[in-house]
Amino acid sequence: MEKGYLVLQDGQVFEGVRFGAAGDRVGELVFTTGMCGYIETLTDPSYAGQIVLQTYPLMGNYGIIREDFEGACCVKGYVVREWCDAPSNFRCDCDLDTYLKEQNVPGLWGVDTRELTRIIREHGVMNACICSQVPEDLTPVKTYAVTGVVEEVTCAAAAELPAVGEERFRVSLIDYGAKRNIIRELQKRGCTVTVLPATVSAQEILASHPDGVMLSNGPGDPAENVYQIEQIKKLLGSVPLFGICLGHQLTALAAGGKTYKLKYGHRGVNQPVKEVNGVRTYITSQNHGYAVDGESIQAGTVSFVNANDLTCEGIDYPDWNAFTVQFHPEACTGPKDTGFLFDRFVDMMKGGER
Repeated sequence: MEKGYLVLQDGQVFEGVRFGAAGDRVGELVFTTGMCGYIETLTDPSYAGQIVLQTYPLMGNYGIIREDFEGACCVKGYVVREWCDAPSNFRCDCDLDTYLKEQNVPGLWGVDTRELTRIIREHGVMNACICSQVPEDLTPVKTYAVTGVVEEVTCAAAAELPAVGEERFRVSLIDYGAKRNIIRELQKRGCTVTVLPATVSAQEILASHPDGVMLSNGPGDPAENVYQIEQIKKLLGSVPLFGICLGHQLTALAAGGKTYKLKYGHRGVNQPVKEVNGVRTYITSQNHGYAVDGESIQAGTVSFVNANDLTCEGIDYPDWNAFTVQFHPEACTGPKDTGFLFDRFVDMMKGGER
């Protein structure tokens, strides 16, 4: 076993054991609290540029199941307390170590993940390095920034995916780093989905006369996506629109709102979200480091808030026939409390039913 280190930008060093790919790697260190769903975490493009720390102590016990992938593996590194080298699952294709090697992702296990999580909660997300030797110069770690990642994870060309059963609607999905289950949720509701790169123009989308537009999840700082925000401005009010995660943030910016970086983000499958004009609280899957400033919203109304910190989790834009949510109603490993939002989107499109 090869000794390895996780070095934080403030100089703190955590010793562990290396697994996965060789080599040193710098990234933004974030934690996720999910007790399951590590496959979906590793293949969620929204983690682009980040070293992912799992708070649950054991990962890899059911191996890697390629059929369950949500997208490409874009993480910079992977940190766990313990990983299982003998997974037991009839669907298992390989173990966690083999997969990380395939994807050139360095991993570290045997570290005190509870202490690391406490540090991030108290001091906020910070950059870190997975390495075999502690570097003398931490400048590359301190100066690292997650930028330009939407361009890295979006699809290279458009692709059309047919509806399951009879086609009822045609949806244009703008891929900012889309998870595959968004597509599956639309398909099973009778939608033929055209997946489009993030560089698509509003003019191109409207020329195809879709029944609705879906704005996907994605990584990074929403405010740096200036071109995408301008295209959403042109789409609002022209076609029914539903945005998730980054799509929620970009729509808010297009509507004149503001976003800001959270201290340590919301990442996991146990985030409680409250209805603003209702009595229900839903358990949701989330993965974001930025949030919309609810008080900056003038064109819409906040529909959901996080029950833990009251941050904005959803906005309705009734004048534009649009709505967005910060959480993930398509969550593949669950919870599935908010899957009804896809039905709401379908109801919005019924004026153009085929």
